[in-house]
Amino acid sequence: MAMHQPAFDDPDIDWGGRPLHDTTFCVVDLETTGGSPKKGSRITEVGAVKVRGGEILGEFQTLVNPDQVIPAFITVLTGITDQMVVEAPRIAEVLPSFLEFARGSVLVAHNAPFDVGFLKHAAGELGIDWPGFDVVDTAVLARRVLLRDEVPNVKLATLAARFSPVQPDHRALTDARATVDVLHALFERLGTWGVATVEDVASFTSRVTPEQRRKKHLADGLPEAPGVYLFRDTRGEVLYVGTSRSLRARVRSYFTKAETRTRMGEMIALAEKVDTVVCATDTEARVRELRLIDRHRPPYNRRSKFPERAMWLRLTDEPWPRISLVRTVVEGGATHIGPFNSRKQAEAALATLHDAFRIRQCAGRLPITPSRAACVLAELGQCLSPCDGAVTVEDYTHEVGRVRRAMSADPVEVVAHLEQRMAHLAESQRFEDAAVMRDRAASLIRAVRRTQRLDSLSRQPEVIAAAPHQDGWQVHVVRHGRLAAAAILPRDVARTPGATAGGVDTLLTTAESVEAAPRPLPAALIEETESILRWLESPGVRMVRGSWLSPWPAAARHLERFDIERQFARPA
Repeated sequence: MAMHQPAFDDPDIDWGGRPLHDTTFCVVDLETTGGSPKKGSRITEVGAVKVRGGEILGEFQTLVNPDQVIPAFITVLTGITDQMVVEAPRIAEVLPSFLEFARGSVLVAHNAPFDVGFLKHAAGELGIDWPGFDVVDTAVLARRVLLRDEVPNVKLATLAARFSPVQPDHRALTDARATVDVLHALFERLGTWGVATVEDVASFTSRVTPEQRRKKHLADGLPEAPGVYLFRDTRGEVLYVGTSRSLRARVRSYFTKAETRTRMGEMIALAEKVDTVVCATDTEARVRELRLIDRHRPPYNRRSKFPERAMWLRLTDEPWPRISLVRTVVEGGATHIGPFNSRKQAEAALATLHDAFRIRQCAGRLPITPSRAACVLAELGQCLSPCDGAVTVEDYTHEVGRVRRAMSADPVEVVAHLEQRMAHLAESQRFEDAAVMRDRAASLIRAVRRTQRLDSLSRQPEVIAAAPHQDGWQVHVVRHGRLAAAAILPRDVARTPGATAGGVDTLLTTAESVEAAPRPLPAALIEETESILRWLESPGVRMVRGSWLSPWPAAARHLERFDIERQFARPA
């Protein structure tokens, strides 16, 4: 049976990317005063040709005044003299015009790092945001496509002599025109390699392993929709879970030079299948990703796999309460703060509380009437010493109340104590000790703030919120800190989300039933609730039902006061 090689302009083929025949390319060439913008060289001429499907859409050409003398050997090479550029526009005028000409296209250049490097450097000097073009380098492409017996090298003049009637002459527009012909000739060769899209070209010209390139079919048929993707091995075990606004495009990127992580290369070598879960909103996708990582514990996901390792501080509920380091939150009258991301952070916060308050530090329960000898901490005045009856129940209860307020409401007493101690240490020029004390306090204050935020949402039986979306309103139902339902409601349901009773009520019929967890623990993964909190606090979100309010940032103001928020902040 004869094999049929589809043409690039075949409209019935779904190429799974941006087809080369339907993509606009901007082929650009520059002339400059030297070889590197970092060494002071400047652009003297810009030439560009915009093409799509073999048709020329437009040309761009201008000399550029470099505000410096053009070296003689450059003039000999290009023919551009100081007199020619003296009245030419400067790059500050030329670059915006060029970027507008090239907008929405894929940049092409011969030895692209040179030309694109000059353009990006100029944009940086002018404070212009570089658009982040995709770039095709015809020199690199020629090395992959052409054989040595066809051309001795991949210089533009050599390639143009074989593929173009235009002879390069080191003038920008002429060289760009020659590069257009070279580009089209190379594209014609790519059909035999199965390369038909811009994404394929990126993969073809990268250092992607043959194994990665062979498995690009795993992205075939995936939806162009937001959601979660799961790479699986031959046994169906989940290797990696990720999220994207475009599942198909994101999965395809694993088989191109866009993916440079060594571990992901290992994962792709093992992967045999990709499953997807389409989600209504970005927040739902993020939540489902976290849940799937927690369920499957994929070996190639570095984060969120072991939430049970998080640490909490617990002010115990017993006759003589103490602060203990625990991994679980329990029902009852105990006060908890956390979770801490590491035991070290939890121990630092514990040390800060013990330094500020004279609550007992010994382990184990004490009877209502203890009768054992006092410890060294009591002798040093750092403990009220309930073990030997040196303190009354009332006085100890008062001290416990101070600790509870610092943990659950406002650590202002800890901060006041900290300021006093740090001032004393600074007077003694013990600056490193003062910094250690400050760092310990940061762990405590951050945990108090985190607990307050989690508790503010965890205690709410139901919160329904909405935010504007390009297709209407994105609506989330949250119960005890857990995402119970998500949907996009169309604009024509009602003008405001508060009036979308029918749409919301329909959504509620599919919402998950959620039981509350011991406070301040949410009925969800900590990261899930914090993702929901970030969305609730984002601009444009409004309440539909429920009474949740972002907690007053008592702890946050202390972080700002000591200028430690910037030093210790973690990425959202």
